[in-house]
Amino acid sequence: MDVYGIVAKKRDAKKLGKEEIDFLISDFTQGRIPDYQMSAFLMAVCINGMDEEETHCLTESMLHSGQILDLSFIDAPKIDKHSTGGVGDKVSLILAPLLASCGVVVPMISGRGLGHTGGTLDKLESIPGFKTSLSLEEFKEALKRIGVAIIGQTREIAPADKKMYALRDVTATVESIPLIVGSIMSKKLASGCDGIVFDVKVGNGAFMKGLSDAERLAEALISVAKRMGRKASAVFTSMDEPLGFAVGNALEIVECIEFLKGRGPEDLREVTEALGVQMLLTAQVTSDKGEARKMLRERIANGEALEKFKEMVENQGGDVGIADDYSSLPQA
Repeated sequence: MDVYGIVAKKRDAKKLGKEEIDFLISDFTQGRIPDYQMSAFLMAVCINGMDEEETHCLTESMLHSGQILDLSFIDAPKIDKHSTGGVGDKVSLILAPLLASCGVVVPMISGRGLGHTGGTLDKLESIPGFKTSLSLEEFKEALKRIGVAIIGQTREIAPADKKMYALRDVTATVESIPLIVGSIMSKKLASGCDGIVFDVKVGNGAFMKGLSDAERLAEALISVAKRMGRKASAVFTSMDEPLGFAVGNALEIVECIEFLKGRGPEDLREVTEALGVQMLLTAQVTSDKGEARKMLRERIANGEALEKFKEMVENQGGDVGIADDYSSLPQA
């Protein structure tokens, strides 16, 4: 089996078999395939696409390039949320501690900026001292003890994706649906979650400009999740303009803290509640949307969500003082 033949096959819009995809991902991860050949493959996929079976095989190969966490020792629902990316999208930073304050464990393995969108990790690292590079043991301990942790990919988690992610960012292949699905799902499935809620962004500030593309992406994400035995659902949210008032890492951290203090902008509240409700339903904490929304609002009103955010920041080495004094955050 040779790389040239696989690249040529996808260039000609032919279907790849599982063995071919496994070979390509395995050899690239181990450094036996150079970046220029993988770049050619990524562009071929971007132009010609992959069918459902190929996308599933790609995701599975990327997932099994590293470790898969077992969180069965935690006796609580484990639900993750993933945004497909947009300008000013800081919802994960709010939802993770908010859901943890409702008794849902949130094991979030997140990414950095990709294309024109900001990354959750970049935003968190604007907090002085905050570490996004926890070991897997530290990650599991945090989930057991406080119910939430947001970390970046470790060397053990989906190493194939880490290398492919960097290439996609510089080869104009960010928008490819099969590549997006493989990247997202290899990380999310490795995190040990029981279910995933997808925030699929649509509009000028998103990778998916139109609703039809967003629906195709959501269907592909949910299909792969269910084939891998996970509960999954999607919420479509508009990204024709930035979410909230703030754009920029430190500014968005401030806006998140203000939100957790009950002072968030209306558009951010709507998106956060829609996703939070879906996460609570997926976790089977409640089966009633009204009850779920009430629970989320109560956790913000009584300060429990903000306290959980502080616990997360402290546990990951960050300066908890920023919750009350924003002056230690980077200034423009």
